[in-house]
Amino acid sequence: MSGRLEADRTALIVIDVQEGFRQAIPDFERVAKATATLIGGAEAIGIPIVISEQYPKGLGETVPEVADHLPEGTERLQKLIFSAAEAEGFSLGGRDQALVCGIESHVCVSQTVLDLLEAGVDVQVPLDAVSSRTDENKRVGLHRMERAGAKLTSVEAALFELLGRAGTDEFKTVQKLILDYAPNPGIERKAKVA
Repeated sequence: MSGRLEADRTALIVIDVQEGFRQAIPDFERVAKATATLIGGAEAIGIPIVISEQYPKGLGETVPEVADHLPEGTERLQKLIFSAAEAEGFSLGGRDQALVCGIESHVCVSQTVLDLLEAGVDVQVPLDAVSSRTDENKRVGLHRMERAGAKLTSVEAALFELLGRAGTDEFKTVQKLILDYAPNPGIERKAKVA
């Protein structure tokens, strides 16, 4: 299996970026912004998006800063089981690679990733687009996923890997998303001086 994400083989899986986690996750805003960037990039590149919500009656719906970026008609997979891959209605649509982000690294994200790996799916997890209530639990989840065979990446690395080349309309869209997500500090300093 290739170590590189390929646009025609990959699905983006967004796990439980919900209102109920906003106060519990220290870096929630960063994870939400990273997730929105991945969604915008996936849409630009033509990658299907699967989004789950853990017990929305208690944890609320996907937060607006993520939900507002979902392509029209994207259905949210409501679940009580921790692994989105085991939830009723889950499908990668024939894809054999997955880019998985969301909350929490050591519970729903890792259980989803472990199930996908067991099913033979090539999985990558962007470090900057997952979190847990504590750094220790985030590290535990990431360590477990990596030991099981998932590859760790970043939002920027994954999106540019999926693009594979510059000079296209998709590249321009993704480049703008990346610059909005993680502005180049050198460029910002020059702009402030001028």
